[in-house]
Amino acid sequence: MTRTTLRRLGVSAVCALGVLARTVPTFAVQDPPPPQAPAATPAAPAPERPATPEPRPYDRVITKEAKSDTGVFTVHRIGERLYYEIPKAELGKEFLWVSQISRTTLGVGQGGQAAGNRVVRWERRNNRVFLRNISYDIVADPSQPISKAVEAANNDAILMAFNVEAVGKDDAPVIEVTRLFTTEVPEFSARARVRANTFDATRSFVERAVSFPQNLEVEATHTYSTGVQVQNGPGNANAARPGSSSVVMHYSMVKLPEKPMQPRLFDERVGYFNVRQTDYGRDEHRAQSRRYIARWRLEKKEPNATISEPVKPIVYYIDPATPTRWVPYLKRGIESWQEAFEAAGFKNAILAKDAPTKAEDPEWSPEDARYSVIRWLPSTTENASGPHISDPRTGEILESDIQFYHNVMNLVRDWYFVQVGPLDPRAAKLPLSDDLMGQLLAYVTAHEVGHTLGFQHNMKASSLYPADKVRDRAWVKKMGHTPSLMDYSRFNYVAQPEDHIDPADLIPRIGPYDRWATMWGYKPIPGARTPDEEKKTLDEWARQQDATPWLRFSTADAAGSDPGDLTEAVGDADAVKSTTMGLKNLERVSNMLLGATTRPGEPYDDLEETYGRLLGQWVLEMNHVTAIVGGSESQQKVSGQAGPRFTPVSRARQAQAVQFLSTYAFTTPMYFVKPEILRRIEPTGVLDRIRTSQQRVLASLLTGSRIGRLVEQEALDGSTAYRPTDFLADVRKGVWSELDRESVRIDPYRRNLQRAYLGIMGDKLNGRQPATDDGRPLARGELRALDQSVRNALMKVADRATRFHLEDVRDQIAKMLDPKFVAPVAATPGVLALGSEGLECWPDYSIRREMEDVQSVDRAQRVF
Repeated sequence: MTRTTLRRLGVSAVCALGVLARTVPTFAVQDPPPPQAPAATPAAPAPERPATPEPRPYDRVITKEAKSDTGVFTVHRIGERLYYEIPKAELGKEFLWVSQISRTTLGVGQGGQAAGNRVVRWERRNNRVFLRNISYDIVADPSQPISKAVEAANNDAILMAFNVEAVGKDDAPVIEVTRLFTTEVPEFSARARVRANTFDATRSFVERAVSFPQNLEVEATHTYSTGVQVQNGPGNANAARPGSSSVVMHYSMVKLPEKPMQPRLFDERVGYFNVRQTDYGRDEHRAQSRRYIARWRLEKKEPNATISEPVKPIVYYIDPATPTRWVPYLKRGIESWQEAFEAAGFKNAILAKDAPTKAEDPEWSPEDARYSVIRWLPSTTENASGPHISDPRTGEILESDIQFYHNVMNLVRDWYFVQVGPLDPRAAKLPLSDDLMGQLLAYVTAHEVGHTLGFQHNMKASSLYPADKVRDRAWVKKMGHTPSLMDYSRFNYVAQPEDHIDPADLIPRIGPYDRWATMWGYKPIPGARTPDEEKKTLDEWARQQDATPWLRFSTADAAGSDPGDLTEAVGDADAVKSTTMGLKNLERVSNMLLGATTRPGEPYDDLEETYGRLLGQWVLEMNHVTAIVGGSESQQKVSGQAGPRFTPVSRARQAQAVQFLSTYAFTTPMYFVKPEILRRIEPTGVLDRIRTSQQRVLASLLTGSRIGRLVEQEALDGSTAYRPTDFLADVRKGVWSELDRESVRIDPYRRNLQRAYLGIMGDKLNGRQPATDDGRPLARGELRALDQSVRNALMKVADRATRFHLEDVRDQIAKMLDPKFVAPVAATPGVLALGSEGLECWPDYSIRREMEDVQSVDRAQRVF
């Protein structure tokens, strides 16, 4: 569909991924309102709008003092005033307006952060020029009658109006646009991004304006007042302070392609970001949603060649602020995608370049929307993000700025040590060598570049290799330990020292899914002149997933229920087996910890931080097993593909998972209880740390959604299902296993776990949101059964502490079952935020003492 055939309706919004969001309004047929009674007295006539001033002579407006720059518009600067001279040919054309923070006050956002984008158009009406906001949410072919209704319902919003001050050559209107950049225009404002209260126009001004053939760049200082303290992210010392903040905003206005790229239809079987339109002009009985994948425009120099260089390659520049020693590794991460594009028929499709120096190009700017840049941000935030900007008409990616926060290095360093420290001699002592850290940064870069090429996360991928293969040296050398770099399958913690995996193969890299998905989205389809003519070929390619499972993508609607659709998982085709191997490595790491993280004369900060990461990794791996219970394996399919999309996990596998957790999660992991570590980092706290870790696993296992899925599986599958009554009984017996012994003795760690169990079950009856379905009677039944077991066990108690504990348990159960005893619910501490705004790919899962009261919930797919 070309630009001239579109009719638009709706208001553009900006999503965190840098793609224009699409919100389709719903229209309802309503009776007309009743006529209003006439007013008792006639209203006063509205004042007339002053007549628009007539344009003045050109040389009286654009005087000899003007500093002018010619490009897509001619920009004139006269003192503090800024003028645009708009060629008549550019009126009515569409531009992408991109807002970015260029520089900022400490603690108020970050330089390089995106602040929104939208499509705009300049229109002249007599002696006025209007800047309009354009949306492509809803379209219709103008040859169809309904296009008139779509057009009548659409009136693109006017963002600002300007008087024509003068008329230049070929009837080009000259307008003063100073206030566009020195007042707060809501659609372009960064107030929400910097979390400010008010905008002060008296302390705002235009810094720079320059025009190029296809784009126009303006920088302006905006000053805000911040009345409250703001926290940008956990562990971020750069918290905004009350007072004033001056932010340099960079605005790029880029002309959209005159010839829109032919879009490619989105398919849920392949993980691309996409733009959405609702098309009222198609021959359907309801308005059809049309989704086009986000991708760069790649065209072969040699169209008939099997593999060809592109006419215009994808180029990423390295921010000049990047520490010099990391630049080669960031370039390596960018260009690692070249092999994926070769599968699509393109050679050297993606290139990494140094940013030009001032001497080489004085006008070059990392905020210029013509350039894609990896921005290195001086932030203690441990994250990175990869947004991109797309043409809303076609999904064509026009530009991307990857945000690379400095302290992501600390995060990947800790993860590498905790997950594979025993497998790589280079990780036996912190800090890591520059070469190893560089390889980790190349991995982070490649993952974020993947997002900017159009790829979503694919959490399903890592579960589609046979679990044993991630320990197979030859397999991992050829295939990697995960099929996709876009999975959250970090480092190969399942491999064992005796497997002799090459350390270079412990780090994820471009995998078979990445190559296949790049082919699916970017390979030209000769002879297809429209998106619909490509559908048959695209469907044939997508069906290759049936024969090759590791080409599959996460299934729509499966997040939270598919045990193969997990974050931070390796070998989750069999989470029980893989977690068993992972726990062996965690025990090895616990023995390495003191020697690896301490240095003479230095505090124990690294020891404390890494110990918290170690416990967090333990929780992650245990929760990969909890996901099996109540789970359904899935494959995204369309009509014509055999078999269901969802298949419940077998009863035997679910019961095995609960038994594993009883043995390994609910039995105290004593290899974490090391006095030589703990008494170097805190006077007390190990009981709280272990309780927090076990509670997070137990809470995840006993969520209401999981129990609800078990109830439904029993309703559909009868006796072959893992009944929720059996599940809850198995969990109770695992947590309270001491009660069946001849002599009952319960140590402090287990007493803490058992109190956590009571709290979770009590919340199902009397919490803020008590269960209203089968969860309530099931919880009552389990508490009554537990009370009977405790009463019997009291006759076998071996020590006073255990007796007091069990007597207290009976008292607590009695109160839970009789609501009149329930105390008011205290406020629960909020879950610590993970990272800052944007598409964040590197969440911190460490266990800290301040998180001791945080309860886990079902871990849905994280999309940042």
